[in-house]
Amino acid sequence: MSSDSSRPSGSGDGLEARRASAAQVATGTPVPGRRWRRGELNRAFRITASVVIPVFRFTARYHWHGPNRVPAEGAFVLAPNHFTNIDPLVVGTAVYLSKRAPRFLAKASLFRVPVFGKLMSGMGQIPVERSGRTRLSDPLGGGRSLVEQGGAIIVYPEGTLTRDPDLWPMRGKTGAVRIALENDVPLIPMAHWGTQHIMARYGKKLRLFPPSRVDVIVGDPVDLSAYRGRPIDQQMLIEATDLVMRHITALLAELRGEQAPATRWDPAANNQKETGKFE
Repeated sequence: MSSDSSRPSGSGDGLEARRASAAQVATGTPVPGRRWRRGELNRAFRITASVVIPVFRFTARYHWHGPNRVPAEGAFVLAPNHFTNIDPLVVGTAVYLSKRAPRFLAKASLFRVPVFGKLMSGMGQIPVERSGRTRLSDPLGGGRSLVEQGGAIIVYPEGTLTRDPDLWPMRGKTGAVRIALENDVPLIPMAHWGTQHIMARYGKKLRLFPPSRVDVIVGDPVDLSAYRGRPIDQQMLIEATDLVMRHITALLAELRGEQAPATRWDPAANNQKETGKFE
């Protein structure tokens, strides 16, 4: 990966910051003693988790920074950073270990894959068409289900893998904020670091052994009170999304022990497409 010498290096592993905050870092289960809510896991989740969770817990050694802020109950939107194709497993496992069933906005094409598509639908994952439209208006799923059933939904604000050469969060899209505001639920920022040692950005090979350290931090809900109750327009969504991206970037800087770039990466300003591979 290339790197602009005028920007802080993204190759550091944040060891100095980790040592300084060692007392605040925990391993093992993020919320000891927390139990699953009745009805939180259905059969599709149990089948998938029985295979995925043991494998991924073996290859990723989670280190939890600060208090676990994943709510024990109630609906919320979780907004993480995104820099490798394995990230959904990292984040999904973290949410699962916090005793909440993770649900994602996922490409609609995945739901047409035999067997896998059935599991996706069964787990309540939400398909997104290429146009960006979702089934959030469907009374049996999406946003209304999120509110009525108190579910957790994971939305990557960047919409795709970051284009930033040092893996810092890039400019965000408005989907996560829109869902949080339209459904009047908390939006919680999250950051993780270390996933790139399991799978490189756009890589296809998993490095399952030796286990890799993955650092995770979940922030306090972003204060969106200035935007709630107002008519939702594009300018408001852009402003609120920028606020969310600042929170995610600050969390990642804490994990990495580095200073984030002063200017967030903008694919358009760097003549990059916002979808598909660019390396």
